[in-house]
Amino acid sequence: MKLICTVLGLALLVIAAIYFLMPADALPSFFPGHETGLARMRYKHGIVTGVIGIVLLAIGWVMGRR
Repeated sequence: MKLICTVLGLALLVIAAIYFLMPADALPSFFPGHETGLARMRYKHGIVTGVIGIVLLAIGWVMGRR
């Protein structure tokens, strides 16, 4: 379970970085927030994804201490 939380947390942090670095029209089409012709960033998606990733990393860290 610790490994799953850690891997998912890291993956979500990478996805959050993608949301912060790429405009909405350059996101992969399977990402929520992809919109053709929209050149602005999806900051709310990135913040939510990053927070969930940090929470999962924290859960994995706490589980590893037991």
